[in-house]
Amino acid sequence: MPAMTGVSVDDACVELYNELKMKKSLRFVTFKIENKKNVVPDQQGAADKTWADFAAVLPESEPRYGLVDVDYQSADGRPQSKLTFVFWSPDDGASVQNKMLYSGTKDALKGKFPGVMKEVQANTPGDLEWDSVLEVMLK
Repeated sequence: MPAMTGVSVDDACVELYNELKMKKSLRFVTFKIENKKNVVPDQQGAADKTWADFAAVLPESEPRYGLVDVDYQSADGRPQSKLTFVFWSPDDGASVQNKMLYSGTKDALKGKFPGVMKEVQANTPGDLEWDSVLEVMLK
C-alpha cells in the first residue's frame, strides 16, 4: 500500500530486510526514493562493516532510510544486537520538498519491516556519531 505521499515500497526492500534480519549476511542497507514514486534499495554493507561504514555512505545533502544491524554492549556489559531503522534527513542541503517526501513516506517503509527494535533520527553528522547512537541503543 502506498504512503500518503503516493510513494510505494519496492519488493526488493522487503527481500533485503529479510536477508539482514534472518541470514545476517549484511550489516546495513540504505534506501532512497526514486523518481518520487518508489522506495528502492540504494547501498549495502557486508556483515563485516561497521556503523562508521554505514554513516559514510549516507549522502551529505539528500535524505535516506537505513536498516542497520547494530552491535553494542548493554549497560551491564552483555553483547547485544538490534535491528535499527535510521531516518537520515540532513538539515543542511536537502530541499524542504525532499525532506517532506521522505518524512511522509517513512511509516509506509517502516511498516514493511516488522521486528525493528530501535529507531535513530539523524539530521546532522553529529547525530550519526557512535556515542549518540549508543545512547539510543541503551534506552
